[in-house]
Amino acid sequence: MRNKKMALALVLVMGASAAMPGKALAVGCLSGAVVGGVAGHVAGHHAVLGAVGGCVAGHELKKHQQKQAELARQQQMQNGGQNGGGQPMDNGQVQH
Repeated sequence: MRNKKMALALVLVMGASAAMPGKALAVGCLSGAVVGGVAGHVAGHHAVLGAVGGCVAGHELKKHQQKQAELARQQQMQNGGQNGGGQPMDNGQVQH
């Protein structure tokens, strides 16, 4: 029974990621699904629900991170490629 649920979760996650029109849209989904599936299983044998929720959350988190990185790159370009004022650089470090 447990193996059937895990197989179903895997099929659902793979189907959801395959249905997305492009590789870039699936970013974050698989890692979120793994974490969500484990958390759901531990929280009361809701691995499938956790995997689906984790996929959505992982995808949204990755989109947010990519958007923030793009904004940081745009600001860096507007500053003439110099990163001053203690602002974070692309690698997360602060330049002084």
